[in-house]
Amino acid sequence: MTWWRPSDVGYASRRKLADAGHAARLLARLLSQVGPSFARGRLVLDQVHFLGNYSLAIVGVSGLFVGFVLALQGYYTLQRYGSAEALGLLVALSLVRELGPVVTALLFAGRAGTSLTAEIGLMKAGEQLSAMEMMAVDPVQRILAPRFWGGVIALPLLTGVFSAVGIIGGWIVGVLLIGVDPGSFWSQMQGGVDVFKDVGNGFIKSLVFGVAVTFIAVLQGYEAKPTPEGVARATTRTVVMASLAVLALDFMLTALMFSI
Repeated sequence: MTWWRPSDVGYASRRKLADAGHAARLLARLLSQVGPSFARGRLVLDQVHFLGNYSLAIVGVSGLFVGFVLALQGYYTLQRYGSAEALGLLVALSLVRELGPVVTALLFAGRAGTSLTAEIGLMKAGEQLSAMEMMAVDPVQRILAPRFWGGVIALPLLTGVFSAVGIIGGWIVGVLLIGVDPGSFWSQMQGGVDVFKDVGNGFIKSLVFGVAVTFIAVLQGYEAKPTPEGVARATTRTVVMASLAVLALDFMLTALMFSI
């Protein structure tokens, strides 16, 4: 017995292509709203505060404990080869290149992304977006674009906080608890971390992750079914899709950056 028909496959494929096209058009509209959004800078700043400041606690605490673990694991590994003085370099490179952008983006998706999806989804369920259209107000320009650009700005800032706090956590464990020489810890880090190659690549990653995570959150909220179940499912999809997108983009960006 056949459980599917060729027509079903074609219909599903057309639906997916149509969804992808709609998402691409929405992304193009959001990117084109950079001028009008920053012309109303207060709206963007409010979203940077909402998305960034309210995520600061979890990002800071997570960065501190990631620095603790990196220092412990790195010290026991480097000690085998007599290179314990390179602990600061190991912690800094691990954070600014990979863990800082990736972990911050995953935390941002779980904390701020879900808030964006739920907020926009509830606006749609309460017919606030439809009321704005009736009053000749574009909801993409007034609601979606400030939130999108606020997330794009907030994520690189949070990534910098995560990496800085993680380095401090590595210093606490490595220097204060284990007893690594503090001069070697900082000098190895300063000599081995390149501002443009290492820190710059990490900033580019965080910027790309900010676009991807915030866009997924905004899209899922805007396309959510106007019911409680629809908003709940959209919020779940935001976390899953944003997390997978961050991991996939991290692999592609890392491969591209190291191949140049």
